[in-house]
Amino acid sequence: MSHYHKHIFFCLNRRDDGRACCADHPAEALQAHAKQRIKALGLAGPGKIRVNKAGCLDRCEHGPVAVVYPEGVWYTFVDQQDIDEIVDSHLVGGVPVERLRLE
Repeated sequence: MSHYHKHIFFCLNRRDDGRACCADHPAEALQAHAKQRIKALGLAGPGKIRVNKAGCLDRCEHGPVAVVYPEGVWYTFVDQQDIDEIVDSHLVGGVPVERLRLE
């Protein structure tokens, strides 16, 4: 059994060579929003949901990106409403958000 029921990693990679990176977007603020929202819902901790920062996930051209495990569902997002939809639909409800999904 996994230590967490669901785990979401937000890429916060910063590149200094001019190539696209997730840090070019508000990825850090949106990761913090997701973490705060999960805590407010009482869903943080062992056996529940973990919201993590990640280094490069190597999909920066689609940035910002996040990935949810154990399903391995990749997302892009632009604002807090997108994050709330991922939290409510996927992390809480178990239904991936198709409009934000990356293949």
